[in-house]
Amino acid sequence: MGIVKTEDLVYEYIRRDEEGNVEGITTAVDRVSLDIAPGEFIAILGHNGSGKSTLAKHMNAILNPTEGTVWVDGMDSSEDEHIWEIRQTAGMVFQNPDNQIIGQVVEEDVGFGPENMGIPTEEIWQRVEESLKAVGMYEYRKHSPNKLSGGQKQRVSIAGVLAMHPKCIVLDEPTAMLDPKGRKEVIRAARALNQVENITVILITHYMEETIYADRIFIMDEGKIALEGTPREIFSQVERLKDLRLDVPQATLLSHELRKKGIELPEGILTAQELADALAEYAGISGGPGRNAKKR
Repeated sequence: MGIVKTEDLVYEYIRRDEEGNVEGITTAVDRVSLDIAPGEFIAILGHNGSGKSTLAKHMNAILNPTEGTVWVDGMDSSEDEHIWEIRQTAGMVFQNPDNQIIGQVVEEDVGFGPENMGIPTEEIWQRVEESLKAVGMYEYRKHSPNKLSGGQKQRVSIAGVLAMHPKCIVLDEPTAMLDPKGRKEVIRAARALNQVENITVILITHYMEETIYADRIFIMDEGKIALEGTPREIFSQVERLKDLRLDVPQATLLSHELRKKGIELPEGILTAQELADALAEYAGISGGPGRNAKKR
């Protein structure tokens, strides 16, 4: 069993009138089954209302299934005795960092979680130092969070979760309120935690470029998993993604349009560098002014 596993997960939002009578039921997650291995970097994509954030909240036992089962590190999230341990195992980072930062000084905020866990003071400061270094914020440890940029605040939020030594971090649209620079900072920090610390990262997002380095991508639509695969497998299906009202990375879209014009490029190009290399190779093969021509 993986670090996070769901089986036939269903979650329904029930709307009631002022008297408590049921007015309607919306199925936000509909028979979702997935199995995430320890150490994976997983991205979950979907347009607004697809159910991706509702699914994320089950991974930290914020929500309990209407039907089906969620296991976190082998613990059934519906069993109350596991709630505290599940939330230590799978840390959650939300959209708005201001909702998670409560300390007046960065290092105090990062130490808040371990302190609540009853960790000895000496170990707390060791964890604070390690966590801030892991997200590149150690030099700001004496700063007020209020004076940080959005991207820096979000990295402090991640450090606060990291200080509790989770096996998994669930990032629920952590860059939605950030500018492009802040988004890059946060995704770079998440990738480092995954690659260097071997922490399982589950990224919920609607920004395609943030997912190209994931091990696997799940695409959600109307509460169901519509597509699953590696980034290259997913982004090779440009027309299908358009049908699902999703964009693709710019380099992928450009290469797709060039292929439609008869230029023979590989499917599933993800980055500008891959596109440039493929175009250079095509130019060389077709006798155009590619890299080989420039060297003469």
